Amino acid sequence: MRADLAHVDTWIFDLDNTLYPAKADLFALIDVKMGEFIQGLLGCDPVVAKETQKRYFLEHGTTLSGLMHHHGIEPHAFLDYVHDISMDRLEVDEALNAHIAALPGRRLIFTNGDGAYATRVLDKLGLTGAFELIHDIHACQYVPKPDPSGYAELCRMHHVEPGRAAFFEDMARNLRPAKAIGMTTIWVNNGSEAGNHEHHPDFIDFETDHLTPFLADIFGEQP
Repeated sequence: MRADLAHVDTWIFDLDNTLYPAKADLFALIDVKMGEFIQGLLGCDPVVAKETQKRYFLEHGTTLSGLMHHHGIEPHAFLDYVHDISMDRLEVDEALNAHIAALPGRRLIFTNGDGAYATRVLDKLGLTGAFELIHDIHACQYVPKPDPSGYAELCRMHHVEPGRAAFFEDMARNLRPAKAIGMTTIWVNNGSEAGNHEHHPDFIDFETDHLTPFLADIFGEQP
């Protein structure tokens, strides 16, 4: 294993647009569902719903967090509605799956989505059983990344030593709290919407546009 990652014994992965390419664009389907939900909640037109959705996402980390803060919605109903989408856009990446399975130590998911949705994504990607656990938005008490509390709770609940952990994430700003507590950070810069928002090299140790060649390189292999 390459020397600059040899200390890592816990590998933490974001889910959406990290374990699969951003071009799969599952969020386009979720966006439609979010728009419908917001229209029903606020009685507004699609244009206002979309503006509200994007503003809450940028200001609060997730649209859900913004809706809870401003409108007091019940999170389970929202999550169940917006995640009721087809997974047909996702494809199994056998090489990526093999590299993930080869990582020494623990493998965890840390997502602003919920566990039920994450399980469906992992199943479609052929990654069922590849990860020890899913630390989701419910476990974070609905306070999403990049709020530092979710990272601290992840480490506390699951006995993660940050200095021996690596975190893979497509949203650059979500790496800042990870770096602050000592994690090694890898930005999966693959074209996610607002993926480079608040980007700064001070809190990004590595950058890649695709996980497969990056993980292959850890072991000195060809992707």
